[in-house]
Amino acid sequence: MNDLALLLTPEGRALLDEVRDTEPARELAVATRLRRDHPAELVSAALGQARLRQRAVAKFGPEDAGRMFFTPNGVEQSTRASVAAYRARRLTELGVTSVADLCCGIGGDAIALARAGIRVLAVDRDPLTAAAARANAEALGLAELIEVREADVTEVDTAGYDAVFADPARRGGRGRVFDPEAYSPPLSWAVEAARRTPLAALKIAPGIPHEIVPPEAEAEWISDGGDVKEAVLWFGTGAPGTVRATLLPGPRTLLGRGLPDPAVRPVGRYLYEPDGAVIRAHLVAEVAEEVGGGLLDATIAYVTADEPRSTPYATGYEITDHLPFNVKRLKALLRERGVGTLTVKKRGSAVEPEELRRKVRPQGPNAATVFLTRVAGAPAMLIGQPLG
Repeated sequence: MNDLALLLTPEGRALLDEVRDTEPARELAVATRLRRDHPAELVSAALGQARLRQRAVAKFGPEDAGRMFFTPNGVEQSTRASVAAYRARRLTELGVTSVADLCCGIGGDAIALARAGIRVLAVDRDPLTAAAARANAEALGLAELIEVREADVTEVDTAGYDAVFADPARRGGRGRVFDPEAYSPPLSWAVEAARRTPLAALKIAPGIPHEIVPPEAEAEWISDGGDVKEAVLWFGTGAPGTVRATLLPGPRTLLGRGLPDPAVRPVGRYLYEPDGAVIRAHLVAEVAEEVGGGLLDATIAYVTADEPRSTPYATGYEITDHLPFNVKRLKALLRERGVGTLTVKKRGSAVEPEELRRKVRPQGPNAATVFLTRVAGAPAMLIGQPLG
């Protein structure tokens, strides 16, 4: 709290501007110089905040990250701005004008909601985190739309709001928490809070087991740039039991149609690698239907087909070789074709990509992709090129 209070003073803000581009290797020299004119505590706080802002650029972009205030946990746990903006747009499309943002962290989602014109009550029980959220609302000119309250979310009355958004903490003293009942507060509490509200969205880990999704909820898995970021349980959308995968940028959304698992079939000329959100949402069958394909193996999320078809939900490759797994044979083939740039993908294989690269030592002007996987239960290598 003291560090943040120091940084919010005119002297602190000026020092933050001065150290914003400090490289890690220069921190000691910069700190030594600045301590001649500023308190050591303030210099340390400014340099620490500069490091956090640099890390936050990946989530918030340089302009916002350069003005916001972060805690170490806040950088790790906050929602990527593109994902938060997508969710805010969806809430506005559902007619929401006010949201109680429970477990708001440093305010990433509250910022996106306010920018969408939604009035926000942002609640967090940690004093420093709540102070950072308040400072961020002010720094980005959103204080009129965001009320930050330091409180236990389980004691907050949300009756006056159109919707509830909850993002329970999924990190503990020993790192990431995987059991939803070990979230803080537990997922069961968040679900009950959602059931008491006309509309709600609960942000959860993308690895949540499908069987614990409440039957009245819509489940959505979201990826951004191919990286799975989160899952969301939606309540009150009028689509209970719906499963969807949403890919950003776009957005592009694939809805589940309750299809049976695709059949296993022989390797075709083309291979499709579904987006991670599609896999997490268990919608590989929908992709297989789109491309007219089947599975390489009953337990592997690779789709094989005989024709090239475009789909935003999977990356396609033309397969030139299908071989039993054999490092020496792969090395000889890559040498023969002058492959120096080798992309290694694996699913259902214990071999690590870097280990394989060291063994085959690719050299030459050409590029290729090798898939280490199983075909009908047998270890295999598929070699090809991205469609494109």
